[in-house]
Amino acid sequence: MASAQSQQQQRGRVQVVRSSLPYQILLYLNGWYFAFFFIAEILIYVFKGETLQYATNTLAAEVILVFLLAGVEALRLFFGQKGNLTEQTVGVIVCVLLSIPALFGALFIILWQTYVLRVEVILAAIQLALIGLELIFSIISIITFARS
Repeated sequence: MASAQSQQQQRGRVQVVRSSLPYQILLYLNGWYFAFFFIAEILIYVFKGETLQYATNTLAAEVILVFLLAGVEALRLFFGQKGNLTEQTVGVIVCVLLSIPALFGALFIILWQTYVLRVEVILAAIQLALIGLELIFSIISIITFARS
């Protein structure tokens, strides 16, 4: 009897969903794009290692930085998706904080590598655009979650 009464009370309630669908779509697409980006960068480094002259350990250091970028990006996307779906500001804030090293990683690929190919500039610029859009939507999500 008590459970039937509680079910009737909950039927009348309206649950407001505050998680952002555009933000979630961007995070999902960025996950797939970064997987493509990472594989392309590794293949580009194989090409560069075979055709271009590098100083000692420079190529290895640049490859290690791409692997570190992959780790940061995986954590960033994980916390962003979980924070958005659970409507928790902490997860989205961690995502925003991890966006800083992800931005610098993409900027490294565009600006500070030993050799920068045009295809890398295009791929990293798309990555920067995705991170920038995600930052905008994450700030909107943080404000939305904090208001409730």
